[in-house]
Amino acid sequence: MFIQTETTDDPAIVKFLPGRAVHAAGPVHYADSEAASRAPLAARLLNIDDVVAVELGADFVSVTKQTDANWLHLKPAVLGAIMDHFVADLPVVLGDDGDGADSPAGNNPELPLDMNDPIVAEISELIDTRIRPAATQGGGDVVLRGYDGGMVYVEFKGSAFKLKGGVENMLRHYVPEVVGVADWRDALPKPGLDSPEAAAILRILETSINPSVAGHGGHISLIDVDGARAYIRMEGGCQGCGMADVTLKQGVQVEIQKVAPAIREVLDVTDHAGGTNPYYQSA
Repeated sequence: MFIQTETTDDPAIVKFLPGRAVHAAGPVHYADSEAASRAPLAARLLNIDDVVAVELGADFVSVTKQTDANWLHLKPAVLGAIMDHFVADLPVVLGDDGDGADSPAGNNPELPLDMNDPIVAEISELIDTRIRPAATQGGGDVVLRGYDGGMVYVEFKGSAFKLKGGVENMLRHYVPEVVGVADWRDALPKPGLDSPEAAAILRILETSINPSVAGHGGHISLIDVDGARAYIRMEGGCQGCGMADVTLKQGVQVEIQKVAPAIREVLDVTDHAGGTNPYYQSA
């Protein structure tokens, strides 16, 4: 999906237009997480640092920032949150499905995570006692988000993504039932990843681009493909990197377009403001 932005008369407010219906009964204004308890999209945006208010309209999301915050740093976080929400087909407002009923269970953003399962309990203990201490030393964090069929889904924060290989090796060593570890966002449905263009992009990422940025502690994931646009997320040392835009425009996009000529634009949905340990520090 492609999200357009639109400035307003108030420099603290920007409209984000996702090109689809948002909240037909809007506009509705939310100024805190408690007020947005039944509006998952607004609550998600209000959890971003420096976002102080959210308005949901028929076809737009209006975001108000702290007066001293910089849109240059805040926009990627807001764009990423909105895109993740809609790509996952999550409800904007609970009960906003046309018949007054709450959204179906299939739209629940939570992955399967039964803490009464001995396997899940063992995984959780390993993450809390061995993995998180190492991650926090580097300025990141690792949070267990789900477990399903041997796959462990975790949230890698900041520089912690570079520990993914070690996390997987440790969990597989101590918990034989574990077959792999993945970023929780990669478990959300993304129909565009079944296209020939996505397959070509994934191959070039795996064989060429990621081995190159791995030397800087970075990693690049393909999030989705929508027509002529590809959406990527920069992780590890690439998140918050002052050279991220150069890497995207002069490196990643060029290589992707070589193997997938139909792709005309590569968009970065990374929350660069959340990066805490980039290889290149921002100016």
